[in-house]
Amino acid sequence: MKFSACYLAILAALATSPAFADDTSFGGSTTDQLAHQDPIHWVDVGQIEKSLEGKPPMTVGFDIDDTVLFSSPCFFYGQQKYSPGKFDYLKNQAFWDDINKNCDINYSIPKDVAAKLIAMHTKRGDTIYFITGRTKSEGERVTETIKRDFNMDKINPVVFTAGDATKTAFLKDKGVKIYYGDADGDMKQAIEVGARPIRVLRASNTTYKPMPKNGSFGEEVIVDSDH
Repeated sequence: MKFSACYLAILAALATSPAFADDTSFGGSTTDQLAHQDPIHWVDVGQIEKSLEGKPPMTVGFDIDDTVLFSSPCFFYGQQKYSPGKFDYLKNQAFWDDINKNCDINYSIPKDVAAKLIAMHTKRGDTIYFITGRTKSEGERVTETIKRDFNMDKINPVVFTAGDATKTAFLKDKGVKIYYGDADGDMKQAIEVGARPIRVLRASNTTYKPMPKNGSFGEEVIVDSDH
């Protein structure tokens, strides 16, 4: 029987290679580890849309940072400029004025999942509010940024809830039925006012740490929503 040079080379390589079964250089997972995962209620945008079929237009709310916009570039910039190595910049009105007026419109990145959700709710005729825990700034351009990035014909002004106002009060006052957010606090606030909480995944390279516990309130979590 004759063997090709290529076949003989493969046999030689296999004979000198260590058996994969004995190689523990990779982390891997046991069957038990793979089988015991947290029971997260995963959904996609299509499933959310289908769940709303036959329901009249409603009011929905969106958190902004890490939900609608990946704004970590602006927060990273702000920390370096106003309080390197510290979080004091978050208490500095100059920082909020800077990012609300100048940074988002140039450097915050619109999230793909937000584009799909906003388009779906706009098509349904729902009223949409964008609600942030940021400190308010006169002359803010966050509203303009969202309107431009998501091709919205009209938009309600962004609601800033730092200080005296709270997200919970606004959600309740406007009768918000669905609230999208990345933070545990967003989910708590939605549940508190009887709204449907839906989690958007926070990107792993966010500056907003520690990371939240997705699904910890039994809420729906959107797949592939970290970008």
